[in-house]
Amino acid sequence: MGRELGVRFEAFGPGPDGGVDGRHATGDETVILQAKHYRLSDMAALARVMKKERDAIDRLEPDRYILATSRPLTPDNKAVLAEIVGPSLTSSDDIFGCEDLNGLVRKYPDIERSHIKLWLSGAGALDRVLNAASHNFTTISRQEIEAKLKVYAENPSFKSGRDILESQRVLIISGPPGVGKTTLAEMLCYAYIAEDWELIAIRNLEEGFARIDDSKRQIFFFDDFLGRIALDERALSTQDSDLARFIGRVRRTPSARFILTTRAYIYEQARLLSEALSDTKLNVSRYVLDVGIYTRRIRARILYNHLVVAGVPEAHIAALIEQKAIKKIVDHKHYNPRIIQFMTEADRIADTNPASYPKAFLDTLKNPDLIWDKAFRTHIARRSQHLLIALFLMTEYGSEIEDLEEVFAGIHSVLCTKFCVPYDPKDFEGALRTVEGSFVVISGTTVRFVNPSVRDYLARYLSDKALLSVLADGVPTLRSARNLFDHFMKQPDPTNEGVATFVSRFVRLCARFVTVEVWKRIPGETYRSRMYELSNSDRMDLLVNWWRLSNAEAFIAAAQAIADKGRAALSAWEDGRKLPEMLAGLRAAQALGELTPPELIDAVQAGVSGLLATDLDPDDIARILAAADDHERSLPPELFAEIEGATQRMIEELPNNLGHMDSESTLEDWGKTIEELAARFHADPRIVEHAHAALKQRTTQLRETEVEDNEASFTGTADPPSDKFDDAALASLFGSLGASTAAMSAVDEDDLGDFDDMPF
Repeated sequence: MGRELGVRFEAFGPGPDGGVDGRHATGDETVILQAKHYRLSDMAALARVMKKERDAIDRLEPDRYILATSRPLTPDNKAVLAEIVGPSLTSSDDIFGCEDLNGLVRKYPDIERSHIKLWLSGAGALDRVLNAASHNFTTISRQEIEAKLKVYAENPSFKSGRDILESQRVLIISGPPGVGKTTLAEMLCYAYIAEDWELIAIRNLEEGFARIDDSKRQIFFFDDFLGRIALDERALSTQDSDLARFIGRVRRTPSARFILTTRAYIYEQARLLSEALSDTKLNVSRYVLDVGIYTRRIRARILYNHLVVAGVPEAHIAALIEQKAIKKIVDHKHYNPRIIQFMTEADRIADTNPASYPKAFLDTLKNPDLIWDKAFRTHIARRSQHLLIALFLMTEYGSEIEDLEEVFAGIHSVLCTKFCVPYDPKDFEGALRTVEGSFVVISGTTVRFVNPSVRDYLARYLSDKALLSVLADGVPTLRSARNLFDHFMKQPDPTNEGVATFVSRFVRLCARFVTVEVWKRIPGETYRSRMYELSNSDRMDLLVNWWRLSNAEAFIAAAQAIADKGRAALSAWEDGRKLPEMLAGLRAAQALGELTPPELIDAVQAGVSGLLATDLDPDDIARILAAADDHERSLPPELFAEIEGATQRMIEELPNNLGHMDSESTLEDWGKTIEELAARFHADPRIVEHAHAALKQRTTQLRETEVEDNEASFTGTADPPSDKFDDAALASLFGSLGASTAAMSAVDEDDLGDFDDMPF
């Protein structure tokens, strides 16, 4: 409105506005702007609220009054509103409805990009702004998919995966590292994209919940969803129930599909640890496709495609054929598409002369760690090694560049000092340029390992406790310190004394635990932030654990300082699950006679009570209640009374708190949650019925767009062209590269037998 009128409106913060959302004053003239968000409400509701505003309008006596509403308006609607507003309205032209505002948004696209709440208009450009990180990741993923099409060799898993997706709407692709789980997932995604489905590649479940839209055909892709290296019980406890909820959400949405990949051993470990993943009601097993078995034809085709697409020099291909290595590679018991890709990349081949190439290829198949070990130890400088170690200490999904630089700066200086290596302020920039494309990829402002095997290698490389202790002296952030601590505890034979000494190195971070913010503002995004550091409940839990392991009083003092901040430092989304668990742990330790500060127990309990006194949605309460139920014996009865009170209040106020909710599936989930909570706490049936009626009304309002034809038409090939693929066929395939096939045709059968008998 300010741009349209050529004036600057004052804007005001949250709280009672007295009928003023914006104000412009010049001399004695005052212009008042009032905004009403009634997009899906009827005209009568808007008229009622404006009648209540009339007294405030008359009291303000503006020279000009402007009303803006997201509700569509007819000429008659404007006439009714003009009569309600009264003489302060210069003209009905000063009433702006949905169409008027959309026209202004189109007129001023820079404003559309600047204001986060404009997502309510539903425009694609606004969606892209709101989810910039996710969209950038999706764009990169699509580019990668198109590149992989050139080397992909279709196999029966494609059709099986498609069939599971169409029957269940969810597909979990499981298998050993490097067998092609991600490639299969990406090929399926590409097939859906070809039929005009929207690809959304997510890095966490929060992105999935934020982006799912019942009115669109969407294919969600979550690569390595259970973690890049391993999964511990703590990490799983924060993901499994959300995963079950999102799977349920997709299952109820005809226009959604969800593809996940995970390494088989992590999936099996997760099933043992997770109630949600082992729940028979969810029946995750029906979504799982185990991949990794390739016919000889497919193995040969994968090798052939990579040799061609990567542009492997003819001399190197000729050496493979002449030294009879093609057959040995294709039939190798450690055959792995990831190794094939690695050994056909141009920068690897550049370091190997043609005569040595076959042996290097076979040696890598024998010892897959050679993929990264030689490159890490001998091909890159110390600063690049330190950058990769820093990235290892970030989350398994990668890191923002500025966060990575912060951790790099901390560990790089102590490592260089320890090992007498010179360093300068430009090391980060140079290191990142060196490893980009080989060890890491950069998507927008996010850096991640080029594939999980790099992280797996570093997990094995970082097994020296002395080296880990040096890193502990340098890690500058809470998240990197916790990840380093978790990795240290996975090393064999940790002694109590060794753990105490290691943990004590983190005392220097205690001030940061208390002062650093959880969220960080996204540069260039006035209204958007990202989660940067550990939540306050995670901080307190970690500090208490470190205190018990080391007896360092600084840790418990920092935990107390965080707890004393009370409600201001907590949120239901970040802390609702952890706080009841932490409170139960503290009380249980106290009951067992372990030294536990009573003032910390009181402060944590007050924090839980403070959360329950705020406005919570059904999911918030369900999250807190689930954590409390898991530790019922160690929690005070009054806590459950507070949960009951919060539930009653939430159900009563729900009809007035649905204006922001634009998802049918979430409304459906809330209805089920309310039923469960109401039954648990014996809520007044009339209030519950009123809440359900409001949910139903809101759902009816949202059913404006129906998505038709939600079944994919592509099928894929069920079986390879032929099960027979003998040595003659192998020779014929690679003979097409222009090299002589005579050597391959004359392969001695004894050669393969001797090769298979080699010890690995």
